[in-house]
Amino acid sequence: MPAKMIINRKQSNALDHVIAEAKTHGVRLLLSLVNNLQAYGGKTQYVNWAWQEGVGLSSSNDSFFFDPSIRRYFKNYLTVLLTRKNSITGIEYRNDPTIFAWELINEPRCLTDISGDTLQDWINEMTAFIKSIDKKHLLTVGLEGFYGPKSPKRLTVNPERWASELGSDFVRNSESPNIDFASVHIYPDHWFHDQGFEENLKFAVKWMQSHMEDGDKELKKPVLFTEFGLSNMNKDYEPSQRDRFYRTIFDVVYKSAKRRRSGAGTLVWQFLIQGMEGFNDEFGIVPWEKDSIQRLMMEQSCRLGRVTGRSHLQDKKSTEICSHKP
Repeated sequence: MPAKMIINRKQSNALDHVIAEAKTHGVRLLLSLVNNLQAYGGKTQYVNWAWQEGVGLSSSNDSFFFDPSIRRYFKNYLTVLLTRKNSITGIEYRNDPTIFAWELINEPRCLTDISGDTLQDWINEMTAFIKSIDKKHLLTVGLEGFYGPKSPKRLTVNPERWASELGSDFVRNSESPNIDFASVHIYPDHWFHDQGFEENLKFAVKWMQSHMEDGDKELKKPVLFTEFGLSNMNKDYEPSQRDRFYRTIFDVVYKSAKRRRSGAGTLVWQFLIQGMEGFNDEFGIVPWEKDSIQRLMMEQSCRLGRVTGRSHLQDKKSTEICSHKP
């Protein structure tokens, strides 16, 4: 394990603080363990470490998935993280109920093996390793949701041909025995370059229904749409479109949840507060600066709470907010 992979104390203490504050405010966390993208270092940083140490098999970013040394680096990191004792609460991460689940990797792609075998082998190995240390938390992959080259849905549901050539496959990856729920992202305005808002909205509904069908019939697992958003950089963008986009996605999930099907919920990318402008992008929203979005979020939380039977667990403020049916 290279010296640069020693856990940064300042950053670790910051994460301790985030978890402790979440506990105080009744927030549950879905924490991602590594990024496929270069933001925050991602898998590229592991590859660079191995290359600098002279043990890397390849300078390709995809060697993160197949290089034995890098797999060992990642397992060392997982061990340190999962067994870390929070400096504020005194609770080891693997035992902390504030953490709702772990996301194995954000948006995994392995372009050097479009068959999907390399990524699948890595998922199976790493999820088994995580469960050997932490059996208390749920685990998901972190997929975008694309169907692979052997899936019949690659032609009927994927946005375009390229989506089946990324080395990932929604059903196959989510079937891994240590994966507890499936994850999907929704970004039609980034996946298509010649469609307008109305076409993207129709695609989003079809996309969601397809994955919930997989959850119901193939996977027998809940499906959580862990990222969705609408870019304000689209040529035809209007602020009111976000309201319609959010409402449509919320309604699709609610109808599934109400029928006790696999649709489990949604997570917006991304909500911010004042002072976080440096973290903003074309999807960012400060909820209380747009009252309609805030109302949509509250309404969705309340009605999902009702159909899942969790309304009795709400605090006094939440009970007051949800006392009026939409």
